[in-house]
This record gives sequence, structure tokens and C-alpha cells, in this order.
Amino acid sequence: LRAGSVEDISSGRWYHSQTEAVLLPDASKKSAMITDAKGQISFCPVDLAFPLLHGRFGEDGTVQGLLELAGIPYVGCGVLSSAVSMDKLYTKLIVERLQIPQAKYEPVAAEELKELEKVVARIEASVPYPVFIKPSNAGSSRGVSRADSREELEKGLFLAAAEDRKILVEEMIVGHEVECAVFGGGKEPVIASGVGEILAAAQFYDYDAKYHNAESKTVTDPDLPGEASQRIPQMAKEVFQAVDGYGLARVDFFVEKDGRVVFNEINTMPGFTAISMYPILWEARGISKKE
Repeated sequence: LRAGSVEDISSGRWYHSQTEAVLLPDASKKSAMITDAKGQISFCPVDLAFPLLHGRFGEDGTVQGLLELAGIPYVGCGVLSSAVSMDKLYTKLIVERLQIPQAKYEPVAAEELKELEKVVARIEASVPYPVFIKPSNAGSSRGVSRADSREELEKGLFLAAAEDRKILVEEMIVGHEVECAVFGGGKEPVIASGVGEILAAAQFYDYDAKYHNAESKTVTDPDLPGEASQRIPQMAKEVFQAVDGYGLARVDFFVEKDGRVVFNEINTMPGFTAISMYPILWEARGISKKE
């Protein structure tokens, strides 16, 4: 869909437009093909793309690959860093080399669920209850659940398998859920913001708590135990550089009561809603959304 004006975006009219825009994977054109309501075709040159898309087919390298084929410059991380950061399992493998603490986890392939008892036994031998079950590739906490028992674990595995064929089962970390914004890369130095904390309305920060529950709140510069506030920005930059990040990202951690910092995940295209942490963290440092 193509918006005719900024007002059409603000009002939502653009979403009901009968005009279609398709990005062409042809670097000689660097254009979108526009088809109007009458079926007339035209071409619109694209100077720059800002892929403000969350989750699958947005921040997983697929759109970035299309833009590479199209020869169009774009904001944010490239194909590799987008893909490995979207895949929770591969992110863990990369971060392990940094020796940054992570939650204990057990990977599961969806096809293994045919032998459910064997899979459950393996998980229970390596990760204590309660656990979180996550699809390796899914945005905005889709398919994520908590299990306090074998019955809930089995249910959660199938819920996650509906989103992706790779699944992670992680130990529960008790502590502050915090985030740090990162900016830069290439010729620009990588800088990190301060730390922000999520005060989730739900038991954990699930899809509904992120987008539908007004009781979820974000706090900048929370009072954290130990030296967590000083260490997290440096850790965030290390993770960003390890996945070959560029442009921007939000890196998420847990902080336990003794001050131990545990890496959670990295988002290479952070949210930009009114309550999203990424812009809030930079605004707290005097950098506006527009900047």
C-alpha cells in the first residue's frame, strides 16, 4: 500500500488505499512499482527505505535482502545481523563467545516432538522448572509461554512449534527486566544509552502486555543492584558488534538481586510506538525521535 500524504498515515486512510506499491528487486531501477485503482502502472524511485517492521519478514533479514537486491539504501542492520539476531538460538551461540551470562537453555526441533516423552525428559534433566518456552524465530513474544509443570511444558512446546521449527526452553531468571538502546556502527562510533526497566502488567512481558495493556510501564534510569547500570551499556555494545550490528538495536537483559546481569535478546529493529523503550531511552539522553 502507498500513502498519498502524511495526513493519510495519521488518519489511517492509507491502509484502505486501493493503490499498491511493490518494491522491485532490480538494482537498475531502484524503484517501487505503483498500481493505482484503475490498474495503471507507474514507477516511483526510492531514495531510502526505513524498514520499520517487527518480527518475521521484517527484522529477520528477508526485507533487508530484498533491499540489497533492489540496490536501495536502508536504515538499520544488514542481512546477516538481522537474521542471526532474530534467531534466538543462533544469537545465544554468538553471545556465548563473549562470556556474557545467559539463561540455561535446551534447544528443541519441532520434529522431535513426535517423541515427546524423550524430549521432555531431556529438558527436565538440564533446565529446572519453571521454564519459558520460546520459538527461536518470532517477534513480539508470539508463541512464548511459561511452564511450571510437565503438562504445561508439553502444551508450550506445541504452542511454540506453531511459530517456528526451532524452539528454546530456558530457565526462568528472577530480577529486573531491562533494556539498553544502541546506535552507530560503520564509520560512526557505537554508543549506548542508559538503562530502562519494564514494569509489565502481565506475569511476563507478553504480546498483550506490550501492545494492549495500558498498565505496562517503562522507567528510565532505574535503581539497579550492584554495578549493573554501568555494565549493561558496555555489554549491549559488545553484543551489537558481535552480531555485526549496524545503525540501531535494542539489547535486553535481566538483572538479578545480587547485581548479576544476564543477556536476554537483541532486537535489530526496535519498536517505535509511543510506549516503546528505544526512543524513550534516547529522549532521556536529550535525543528526540526526529533526531
